[in-house]
Amino acid sequence: MDNLQFIRETMERAGAFTAVSGWGMVAVGVSAIAAAAVAAKRPSPTTWLAVWLGEALLSLLISAWAISRKARAARIPLLSGPGRKFAMSFAPPIAVGAVLTGVIYQAGLIDLLPGMWLMLYGTGVITGGAFSVRIVPVMGICFLLAGVVAVMMPLPWSNAVLGLTFGGLHVAFGIPIARRHGG
Repeated sequence: MDNLQFIRETMERAGAFTAVSGWGMVAVGVSAIAAAAVAAKRPSPTTWLAVWLGEALLSLLISAWAISRKARAARIPLLSGPGRKFAMSFAPPIAVGAVLTGVIYQAGLIDLLPGMWLMLYGTGVITGGAFSVRIVPVMGICFLLAGVVAVMMPLPWSNAVLGLTFGGLHVAFGIPIARRHGG
């Protein structure tokens, strides 16, 4: 029995993080599209930012719930082996994005935020995706490229790119992940 436990733990550490929830990604995508529509109607940069920060929190909650639910159903330990590596690779670009959001807002360069967010999120998905199923880093590359485009646009356009890519890519990649990788 001890040998089987050792083999299982070794396989988990060597394998891919498969608790990425495709249906959770779809829910995040739908909420992002709605947030883009709401943010586009906000008259000031401060209220626009508040909408997107609220969306970031909502997306985090949806993702955490969906990933933990999928991991529990599959009996995969969430923070051991590939799951821990995924989190440790994904978190630094997201933390940098949080810090730079404040700096960029204070500097009055809010037009840069959508592109910066997409590029850093894409970077996090690429690095975290190295420990996940193959489709995840591909999705990260798409976010990164969309961010390169968005960073060169004024806010009304970059808000649209943010909503359509953050929303659309989560839906477009979430459905195949859900179908091929157990939800």
